[in-house]
Amino acid sequence: MTTFRAAVLEHFKHPRNRGPLDEANASEEGANPLCGDRIRVQLRVIDGVIAEARFTADACALCIASASVMTGRVRGMSSDDAMQLDIAVIHRALEGEPPAGRLKCTVLPLDTLRRALSKPRPEAS
Repeated sequence: MTTFRAAVLEHFKHPRNRGPLDEANASEEGANPLCGDRIRVQLRVIDGVIAEARFTADACALCIASASVMTGRVRGMSSDDAMQLDIAVIHRALEGEPPAGRLKCTVLPLDTLRRALSKPRPEAS
């Protein structure tokens, strides 16, 4: 088993930050209609910093693993820095890249995060 596959399976079986975030002040849903992946990213942003990040998903192992890594990465990051997060950072954390035809599976959580951060939101306290 490759290290990439092992990392994906670990995050799929034991995803970090999975579940709803009741205090979210930024939220967005994303879907990949070609494969059926659906994800919701919820954030609590305080003074421009992501204090909490969680996700819920009905998605493949690659998408869930990517969301698990991404939500852990962005916690404590400024909204501006999170908007600039590169998918390569997530792939490095997963110790590899998906096959070319499955790239959208790992990109969906990041695209959904960016859409959530680009919307106006009330400030959390």
